[in-house]
Amino acid sequence: MLAPLQATTRHYVMCTPKYFTVAYSINPWMDPGTPVDADLAMAQWEALKRTYERLGHVVEVVEPQPGLPDMVFAANSATVIDDRVLGARFRAPQRAAEAEHFRRWFVTRGYRNLVMPSRINEAEGDFAWTGRVLLAGSGFRTDPEAHAEAQEVLGVPVVSLRLVDPRYYHLDTALFVLERGERAQIAYFPEAFSAGSRRVLERMFPDAVIAEQADAACLGLNGVSDGRHVVLPLEATGLAAQLAGCGYEPILLDVSELRKSGGGPKCCTMELHA
Repeated sequence: MLAPLQATTRHYVMCTPKYFTVAYSINPWMDPGTPVDADLAMAQWEALKRTYERLGHVVEVVEPQPGLPDMVFAANSATVIDDRVLGARFRAPQRAAEAEHFRRWFVTRGYRNLVMPSRINEAEGDFAWTGRVLLAGSGFRTDPEAHAEAQEVLGVPVVSLRLVDPRYYHLDTALFVLERGERAQIAYFPEAFSAGSRRVLERMFPDAVIAEQADAACLGLNGVSDGRHVVLPLEATGLAAQLAGCGYEPILLDVSELRKSGGGPKCCTMELHA
């Protein structure tokens, strides 16, 4: 019988989808011609926030701004490790202003070790902290040179990975960390990565959970784990079964409206890593 995995209390930052819509297209998931149900998007976001709070996690909320419909995807706006903050610099001009709003939020909360990047850097969209190393994606959004900048600012080792499938335009659409620390475990979809990056992941994480195509295709890897509970999109049933077999407790939530912009639970969730 598997020993129960231990959850740890997390500190999350979110932003309400008050102005959420699909007004432009900057990834293959976005179609401005597809209607968005704003009330349903809000309800789905609120269910995600309540889930975190029910699990005992701390959730802070950033005020959304009109004209920035993707601001709900808070994970893209900063990477925070041990009170060091590396802000964001977006590739798409439609999202550029989001970075300054989040920078101000950190300033008002007393964060002093805050650096805004010189390179294109879409934060936790392309950075995943394992507790020992920062896995860093590039290929579609974040510049490879931003990986070295992250290492300097955050003071942690960085491992670069290259994404090759435009459907998985951010690292957090193809990989997420299940358990952090000395024996970190991840889940990922190998086909989203270059051949060399796959070999790196195989070497570093021999016990990784390998997602199937169907689960990747519903953004099932845009998940959030506290070390025991794993929040996933409702449709990621195959991945949920795999995780349950490893001792995790999957929690499936409907994020269908947010997925119209290429987002899921993790996209909506920035973590302040202690």
